[in-house]
Amino acid sequence: MSENKLQSRILKNFGPSVLHVKIPKNIVDTINVYIDGLVNDKVKIKSLDAGEHLVGDVTQEFSLEDEFIKKSGWYVFLASCVRKWVEFETKKKVTKFEILDSWVVRQFANEYNPTHWHSGHISGAGFLKVPSTFGKYTQGKKTMRYKGGNLQLIHGSRMFLCPSTINIVPAVGDFYFFPNYLMHTVFPFKDTNEERRSISFNANVDDEIYNVYGK
Repeated sequence: MSENKLQSRILKNFGPSVLHVKIPKNIVDTINVYIDGLVNDKVKIKSLDAGEHLVGDVTQEFSLEDEFIKKSGWYVFLASCVRKWVEFETKKKVTKFEILDSWVVRQFANEYNPTHWHSGHISGAGFLKVPSTFGKYTQGKKTMRYKGGNLQLIHGSRMFLCPSTINIVPAVGDFYFFPNYLMHTVFPFKDTNEERRSISFNANVDDEIYNVYGK
């Protein structure tokens, strides 16, 4: 058989599934307005501080209130995306979606989030504000892409035809869903006073869907 008549397709079904979705602009705007107001409320933001429970070395990390999560449309957005994603991947309908926590990270120059993973069954991370620049290599490495400010997803180890990382350049409104165990990190950035603002969540779905090992 000649090469130009070969029928072929590349399968990439190994490793964790990651869903990329765009957060509706009205939800991004609603959350940002809420956060901007919260930042100026020293008493309230202190009560919502989550820094002691999270691994990031960043300016501020705080939890979102359950009432706001529902009122802002954030719950409906997350639940809808997770249900469609899980049903597509497993052919099973999600009947339970329970948010364990959702929080915001305010990161500035030279701050970072070390490699870590989350609790629950389903997690995700996305972007509410992004600096106009993350900086560049000090040594001017023109052939290498600068990773400052990137979210990096990590799974397994690098092998032939099998990369172990996905580097995500932040863009406002982009949100990524992934299973809780998927390791990830955020690199520090520089050369700016602007804020990198991200939002994350952890949630549980039906135990019989998450538990692929059975009883």
